Amino acid sequence: MRHASAAAWIAATAAVASLVTGCGSPDHGTVHKKAAPRADGQDINAHPLSDIEQGGRLNLAITQWITQYNVNTVDGSQGDAQELARTVLPDLFDSDAKGAVHANPDFLLSAKVTSTSPQTVEYRLNPKAKWSDGTPLGWRDFRAQWQALNGRNKAYEAADTSGYDQISKVAEGRDAHTVEVVFSSPYADWQRLFDPLYPAKYTSTPKQFNKGWSEKAPVTGNAFRIGSYDRTAQTITLVPDAKWWGNRPKLDAIVYRVLDFGARTEAYLNKELDSATALLPEDYKRLVKAPGTDIRRGARWDEVHITLNGGRRALKDLRVRQAVQHAVDRKGINEAFAKDLSFQLAPLDNHFFMPNQQGYRDTSGGYATYDPKAAAKLLDAAGWKDNGEGKPRTKGGKQLTLDYVLSSGSTSAQFDQAELVQQQLAQTGIKVNLKKVPANDYFNRFVNRGDFDLTSFRNVDAVFLTTITPVFQQPKGRNLFQNFGSVGSPKIDALLKKAGQSTDRAEAIKLYNEADTEIWRLGHSIELYQRPEINAVRSDLANYGSTGLADVDYTKVGWLRKTAGK
Repeated sequence: MRHASAAAWIAATAAVASLVTGCGSPDHGTVHKKAAPRADGQDINAHPLSDIEQGGRLNLAITQWITQYNVNTVDGSQGDAQELARTVLPDLFDSDAKGAVHANPDFLLSAKVTSTSPQTVEYRLNPKAKWSDGTPLGWRDFRAQWQALNGRNKAYEAADTSGYDQISKVAEGRDAHTVEVVFSSPYADWQRLFDPLYPAKYTSTPKQFNKGWSEKAPVTGNAFRIGSYDRTAQTITLVPDAKWWGNRPKLDAIVYRVLDFGARTEAYLNKELDSATALLPEDYKRLVKAPGTDIRRGARWDEVHITLNGGRRALKDLRVRQAVQHAVDRKGINEAFAKDLSFQLAPLDNHFFMPNQQGYRDTSGGYATYDPKAAAKLLDAAGWKDNGEGKPRTKGGKQLTLDYVLSSGSTSAQFDQAELVQQQLAQTGIKVNLKKVPANDYFNRFVNRGDFDLTSFRNVDAVFLTTITPVFQQPKGRNLFQNFGSVGSPKIDALLKKAGQSTDRAEAIKLYNEADTEIWRLGHSIELYQRPEINAVRSDLANYGSTGLADVDYTKVGWLRKTAGK
């Protein structure tokens, strides 16, 4: 069953008060919504390795073909690329279910701050850790990554320089397996740097950094390596690396297949996938009935938003961006989306903190309040003439028109959301054209290049808040960092830099929220809701599912022995 039509969504927004709080069960009747998982909630069917058989294949879906395996570039910052990179490259730190970060002993014997004036971090590398070409991990890898990402050489197309730009020196420590990193100013999230680590041999020049990881990973350094790339079949297959020094992975292969969201439920039911998102009601109702299936729930750092492009056309005008914020009925969108969910949906009024996190508060300052009259006044002030109900406003003979860019592989909910926004903005005299583009082009050719007026996607897993600093950082020339809508200011940059330097958590929270107030005022993006993590997973798949704030350890993922747990 396809999600409700735009007309049904409009009706829902007009009668929010009458929406039921329950949802239809898979068979009949009405049930109460389950509460959202707690902040450290996860559901992965945890089992010891002794319960897991050796061998087997895990089939997973990805959104698009990976064209860039260097996650420190803009094209490589896409989520699927990041997951593959962390699985095949040195993963120095891992987070647990509570979001606490720990050194990964396969790569680090220890990592600690040895001095606070200046801040100095000592990394003691596992002597067994080597790249797939046999070269040991070493301080030169750290130095090359710092030089590429510190922002001093603009030829490196770095997606994020934060943190690296505060390092003054990277050098060999007490021996060949020790690295010393010295900071010019304190940096609280130092553990997020050099993770994953890239080899100096393949990143030391701008050409290597920018192009050397296009379409392939020339070298790896983890339990899995990339066994094959099949662009025709749109599959990428990972296999265990025979040179791996840690615990042998249980799986024989992990196969990633490019698949539109709309096709994943059917693929799961046909046993072509071993996990599929069960968030949408039409998917949940089918997947929950599938034999041998668990519905696993967790609380992930996962936000849904609408990005406004302040770098082109009418949205260059702050008043127009603010008008769009007032013309979008966020509560209506959220209520319509949540109406049939089996899960409570947490509305989102903050760009940095999830509602179940310490530090969360409403920072929107009234700029995102649904207020069509305020939107109309702003458009009047911007010189866009009101031509009457149902007609686009005009200025200088041109209609007020915006392109809302969507991936053709979007979910039904994403299409419905775009149609609802289209109808909401039309009521204020803003014409919205829905522009569907190929899934493989959506990020690389449109979002990453700022070729849109409106678009909607998710930012996920920002356990380190400095991770999303480039989303709000002012672009420099053609480098948008990850601020694809080019909306920013020196004030925001200064606040975020200060927050990243603060080792006082309370002070950092205060600074992030101050910056967020300005982000809302400038009309950067419209936050909608924290996306629940609800996945259908094969019942006999262990140590995988809805991980919440934790990282997946693929060396422990596998299929249960038939006698396990009995």
